[in-house]
Amino acid sequence: MLSQIHILLTYGCTFECDHCFLYCSPRSKGTFTRARIAKVLDQACEMGGVEWIYFEGGEPFLYYPQMVEGLRMARDMGFATGVVTNGYWATSEEDAEIWLRPLAELDVADISFSDDALHGSSETAPVKMAIAAAEKMGLPLGVIRVDGEKVKFRGRAVDKLSAGLPRHPASHFGECPYEDLQSPDRVHVDSFGNVQVCQGLVIGNMWERPLARIFAEYDATTHAICAPLTEGGPARLAGLFGAPSDEGYVDACHLCFLTRRALLERYPDLLAPRQVYGLD
Repeated sequence: MLSQIHILLTYGCTFECDHCFLYCSPRSKGTFTRARIAKVLDQACEMGGVEWIYFEGGEPFLYYPQMVEGLRMARDMGFATGVVTNGYWATSEEDAEIWLRPLAELDVADISFSDDALHGSSETAPVKMAIAAAEKMGLPLGVIRVDGEKVKFRGRAVDKLSAGLPRHPASHFGECPYEDLQSPDRVHVDSFGNVQVCQGLVIGNMWERPLARIFAEYDATTHAICAPLTEGGPARLAGLFGAPSDEGYVDACHLCFLTRRALLERYPDLLAPRQVYGLD
């Protein structure tokens, strides 16, 4: 049962991290309006069972008023809320407290910071000051750290980080190790209306059909991409449509992402938006 909706407030970001699942950058397009946030929240209520609303991106603090208003609306509707940020806005601990105070007043239940070498490793890096301010304020915080062993090879990591790494044949990846595609309990929704069960893997569009209807009609066994993934993982997907490379793959995500990217023109409504695949 669906329990979490992650609103991709924007695809825009201050960074262009090599490991970014969504290929975000300062040039990325797509940002929610208040009205569209309200529509997602209304549809989340209609679903029943949804407990959490997250605001992330890209970098949600780039559109701070929309983010704070979305958090307020979600809280008032009874949802637990969370935010994921790179902390770019923390020019000092004191200033970071100003940014964080409205989140504390709105009882945000989880503030996750991207804190690794890709986001600044010095003790004076903005994310370090943001974390210090959150700790001082007693906020519920988490830290997301990515190193070479934790990278999932989807998005920009496929093009930036896979060179020279050990490879395995497609047959090695007979299951999806991360997502429950048959009964997803979490989806990401972007400003274009795409309901994603994995980054760039779409099961419907909220601006065209209500979320409740999307889930009522969703059947992984009849979805052109999810069906082979649930039957036999990325190996089955590549076997059905053709492996995109004969050089092998770093992990299951690597094979899945490359296979899906090769199918963009064939399934534009199921594999979207194109910018998540490093195109357009």
